[in-house]
This record gives sequence, structure tokens and C-alpha cells, in this order.
Amino acid sequence: MILLLGGTGYIGQAFATELQRRNKPFVTLSRRELDYARFDQLLSFLKSRKPEFVVNAAGYTGKPNVDACEVAKADTLVGNAMLPQTIAHACAAMNIPWGHVSSGCIYSGAKVKIGGVVRTEKDMTRPEMRELVAKSPENILGFTETDTPNFSFRDLPCSFYSGTKALGEEVLAGIGQSYIWRLRIPFDEQDSARNYLSKVQRYQKAYDNINSISHRGDYAKACLDLWEKRAAYGAYNVTNPDFISTREVVGMIEKLLKPNRKFEFWESDEEFYKIAAKTPRSNCVMDVTKLLSAGVKIRSVREAVETSLKNWKPENI
Repeated sequence: MILLLGGTGYIGQAFATELQRRNKPFVTLSRRELDYARFDQLLSFLKSRKPEFVVNAAGYTGKPNVDACEVAKADTLVGNAMLPQTIAHACAAMNIPWGHVSSGCIYSGAKVKIGGVVRTEKDMTRPEMRELVAKSPENILGFTETDTPNFSFRDLPCSFYSGTKALGEEVLAGIGQSYIWRLRIPFDEQDSARNYLSKVQRYQKAYDNINSISHRGDYAKACLDLWEKRAAYGAYNVTNPDFISTREVVGMIEKLLKPNRKFEFWESDEEFYKIAAKTPRSNCVMDVTKLLSAGVKIRSVREAVETSLKNWKPENI
């Protein structure tokens, strides 16, 4: 039996669906049923039910977006840093392996190769970076699992959300047997307030940048594949391979969904942050070599986005 925490959330639902598809017996817990943020209560449950694996899809993301985390700082810190540590110690006490839904939002920008030299560039909206993306996309390299987070409390500025997600990874170091599964900007074919493709369609204006993103179903499948393959414990970037720009996503939406609207883009970072956002946003490219080397198969980002739009299910259906 597998224990799924946060099973009613946007990502937790994807894990539940994938576990059902695999005919894997699992149970979900809500905080109303059991306050699993308390070590004693979680440990007691683990002792009585003895799950073979635990999936933690619980956390605090803020609604409608991470700006809310700037106000609910205590909840954000508890959900993204203290809760993972509690789960880690409880699972370690029972010698139970587990997986934690983390985030690639602890990074900003990409590693770029210019003149044979690789360096980190935090702002991919700079004109010379946009030109590099357009002319030499092969020279845009993603952050690997060994790269130190550069969008965290230790490398400011960052959002409070990203800072706590980075802390959540730090507190797990050296405790038990765990996977850290880094998610980025989830999407799929189901229209939802949490779906990146839905957000792009509803934004007053779109913010143009490049990102690695994760199809929700592909993400859950890849995470569970790592466990079933008994891949080495540790951190894994779990995004659809390659990166994609907001403008390319908008172009695909216009071509496949033919919405009755004209898309506009913020003219600059200054305009975006003055009007549409209260805290810095993470935009970054992730390297998934480690994931693929573990034998996990996952679609390219363009295939995943195109298929999602071709099978689009509006929210009112």
C-alpha cells in the first residue's frame, strides 16, 4: 500500500489517477482526518498501516498565485519546509522510502554557452539572451540537480514561496530514503485555474519568457517510474525535455484553439511587476539528463503542449 499525502490538490490528483491506472493500492489522508504535520500522529499512522512508500504532494502554493505566500508566510513556511522535514523523520524512523513534490522554481534563468564558456544568466529577457534563444537554442542549457539554487533566501531576490521550497530541500539532506521530484509550471488538457495553459488564456497580458514546464500526468508517471525502477534516491528535475517560450505557447493556442481574443504581452519586466505581480517570479530552464538516464521515458515539451491543446477540455464541460 502507498500513502498519498495531499491527494486532493492539483498535483496530488494526478498521482491518484496514475496510481489507479497502475492498479496500485493506496490511501489518501487529509489534514482533517489526521494532522500529519505532527510527527507523533504521522508516526503512529505509519506504524499501524506500514505503507511501502509515501508520496508527499502536500504543500503551500498560495491562491490564486505565489503572491499570496508573501502574506501567509507562516503557512508557507510550515507547508513547504517544516512539513517535509516532519515526513522525512517519520519515514526514516520506520525505514519507509518516500517521494517529495518539490519545485524547479528555486532557480532563475539558465546556463548559457557563449564562446565555448558556460555561465549562469538569471535574466533571459535581455536582448542578447533573446537573440541567443532565437539563433542558437542549443546553447541554452538547463540547471542540473547539482547546481546550487539561485532563486532562494540564500541568493536573493526571490519569492517567499521559492525560498521555502529551497529550504524544504535543504532540510531533507541526509535523512532517510527520499526522492525530491522537482516540478515546473504544471499543465495538461483539463482547463483549470491551476493549469498553465488556462492561465495564459486568461491573463490580461502574457509575460514572455522561456521555461521548462511539466505536464501533470507525465510528471506523476515519471515520479512513480523512478520509484518502481528503484532509481537512486535524491533530487530529480521532472519536466518535459527542452524549454518553450510563452510566445510559442500562445502561437499554439491561437492555431489549435482559435480563441476569440487577441493576445498581448507586457512590454517589459518593469511594466509586468508594476501592474501584474507583487513578488519576483522564477523563469528557468531545467536539465532532465539525470531523469532520462534513470530509464524514465517522458515526452518532449512541444509534444506534450500540442497534445494537451488538441485534447482541450474546457472547464464548463
